[in-house]
Amino acid sequence: MTRPGGPRVAAVGGGHGLAASLRAARLYAAVVTAIVSVADDGGSSGRLRRQMGIVPPGDLRKCRVALADDTTLLAQTFEQRFDSEADELTGHALGNLIIAGLMAAAGDVQGGLDEAARLLGAGGRVIPAATEPVVLKASSDAGDIEGQTAVQGTTHIQRVSLIPADAQAPAAALAALAQADQIVVGPGSLFTSVLAALVVPGITEGIRASSARVVYVANLRPQPAETEGFDVADHVTALVAHGIGVDVVVADTTAIALGPLEVPVVEGPLAKGNGLAHEPRRLAAALAGLVG
Repeated sequence: MTRPGGPRVAAVGGGHGLAASLRAARLYAAVVTAIVSVADDGGSSGRLRRQMGIVPPGDLRKCRVALADDTTLLAQTFEQRFDSEADELTGHALGNLIIAGLMAAAGDVQGGLDEAARLLGAGGRVIPAATEPVVLKASSDAGDIEGQTAVQGTTHIQRVSLIPADAQAPAAALAALAQADQIVVGPGSLFTSVLAALVVPGITEGIRASSARVVYVANLRPQPAETEGFDVADHVTALVAHGIGVDVVVADTTAIALGPLEVPVVEGPLAKGNGLAHEPRRLAAALAGLVG
């Protein structure tokens, strides 16, 4: 569901965090566009990436389902994972396989994703942050680490970048940023999901050039290893160090400290009952009040 007459929202990041922002955005926005990291190299996505030479479909799938009615059988089936040990399907999400097949049949990543939207009856658009698979590279106290899975287990990360360094952002992603009334960054793993999308050449510049208000949705808690010991201010500092300034922060400080911030903050209870994920209606209410 989207709201006629509502704002145009572009949300940037990856994984379950970006999916949470999309579930919220579809409750108040007229147009929702997801710009999704393609650095994943683990699990089902990593296997399909290596075997088929495609952008990893897992985060794209999560976002595509988040913009659909996820109570339908088809949306639930997209999330279904094979758990039989008898064949090579073990560990694959069915939606990953369908999206990979649609990309191959369309001969085009975006064409495959748009067809997945049609099948799911989903609104909004899901766009990869880069036109090709990228390798995430982190500079840390332990030296340079390559690959999203390896970076996830790394502490004291100073900076992340991509291989190839000249990876291109799709024109549709840049257009969505230019036309947005609001740009939502996060939540999600700071270095391996959020910044993995933001540091694609063109995306950072597109956000800076946009007239939209940039809202950072903070994680509900620090992430072991990757952001261990971080408060919300540390997350924002890392974004700024990578060229991403934010206009306002939305945070639930139940399980993460706020820290000294120099931008406005909207604080409040945003988590589901289990405290592990953002509750869409609560997050939507916070974000809807920050349009403009």
